[in-house]
Amino acid sequence: MNQTITTTLALCLGIASLHAGGGKLKPELKTHPKAIEKFQDWRFGMFIHWGPVSLKGTEIGWSRGKEVPIQEYDQLHQKFNPEKFDADAWARTAKEAGMKYLVLTTKHHDGFCLWPTAQRPWISATEQRKEPYSISQTPFNRDICKELSEACKKHGIAFCTYYSIADWYHYDWTPRYHDPRPTEGAEMERYIRYMKAQLAELIKNYDSELIWFDGEWPKTWNAERGADLYQFLRNQKNDLVINNRVGKGRKGMKAGKWDPAIHSGDYDTPEQNIGRYNEIPWETCMTICHQWAWKPNDKMKSAKQCIQSMIQTVGANGNFLFNVGPMPDGRIEPRQVARLKEMGAWMKLYGDSIHGTRGGPILPSKNLLSTRKGNTIYLHLLNHNSSASIPIPSAWIKQSEVITGGSVTVAANGPRTTVLTLSKDAPREIDAIIAITLDRSAMDIQAK
Repeated sequence: MNQTITTTLALCLGIASLHAGGGKLKPELKTHPKAIEKFQDWRFGMFIHWGPVSLKGTEIGWSRGKEVPIQEYDQLHQKFNPEKFDADAWARTAKEAGMKYLVLTTKHHDGFCLWPTAQRPWISATEQRKEPYSISQTPFNRDICKELSEACKKHGIAFCTYYSIADWYHYDWTPRYHDPRPTEGAEMERYIRYMKAQLAELIKNYDSELIWFDGEWPKTWNAERGADLYQFLRNQKNDLVINNRVGKGRKGMKAGKWDPAIHSGDYDTPEQNIGRYNEIPWETCMTICHQWAWKPNDKMKSAKQCIQSMIQTVGANGNFLFNVGPMPDGRIEPRQVARLKEMGAWMKLYGDSIHGTRGGPILPSKNLLSTRKGNTIYLHLLNHNSSASIPIPSAWIKQSEVITGGSVTVAANGPRTTVLTLSKDAPREIDAIIAITLDRSAMDIQAK
């Protein structure tokens, strides 16, 4: 990102913050300032895609009517009995990885609910299902959301809920992916009442701190409906954090195209992509393997890839929401747990350079990222990078330390630039971190 764009972003930050929330349709609704600040402080979270589809090892939602025939997919819940599910183990895994929040797919596009909802979906224009389409209709019949929300509270993890606006099981939602049922008599307003009732359950019964929407892309969901839903949720819980997929502002999987002054939502959501530096709150969601839901022998990212993706995201001023897909028996796959523990070992040593920070003030490049809080700047040098030239006067620097090992030489390069060079013995395979203590607040420095 060039300096002109960055300067413009910095100048517009105050304006954007004033408008973030309900967008131009609900300008009186503002993002809750303390809630969004807390969200940004979390920086690292766990995403969990799970449901009866794990019995097939195919993608959640998207394999319905494709790899798995609809009739078979919709009956998978009758065999879903994850007897080894341990909510405490999940929350403990997140905590040991250095994560601060957890987002569970309570209802994906397939419409199945991981909590005992009281709402019954319509299965035709004139017929309502006799029972809810939920965990209460499985052999397992335990409230996964309750157990997990309580475990998260015990371990100091914020419990958050993913909810798909699109619902390919519910007759009233259209269009439906790979579903041959007719659409005559479908009533979107009836579906919206169903959805709002379910969201109220998630907030009231499980104290969800954040609603992570998805499935907003069909034309049947419009900006007016998104703004109305945003207002409904604000009335339910004023300090709830709501992603931008509640409305229609997201354009594709990359970041930087959402305008909070126009569209509803509190933060941007690039997917499987690391966003560019932005002062507007954002979060990238990324999978530890290839597929969101569990897939046998799915290729997994290396520890280096995982850690560097997190650093690159936070250095660009975003949150890193990292996805795992639990197995049919309810366990997170042991190799995924092991990888998260590797990330946790790194976070235990260097988490101060991630948690509670903001990106900058050095704009990200391929092998140089920076984070900051208080009067400290953390320079992250990736992939054997051994030096950095930063637009910070050397006179501002009180102290420099390589917290990953080794030493650093600091030299002025003119009145406004400083060059920092690592010693040859400094470890730098994944990340060399230089902590720079300034004589002023690092947060007051414009990113460039």
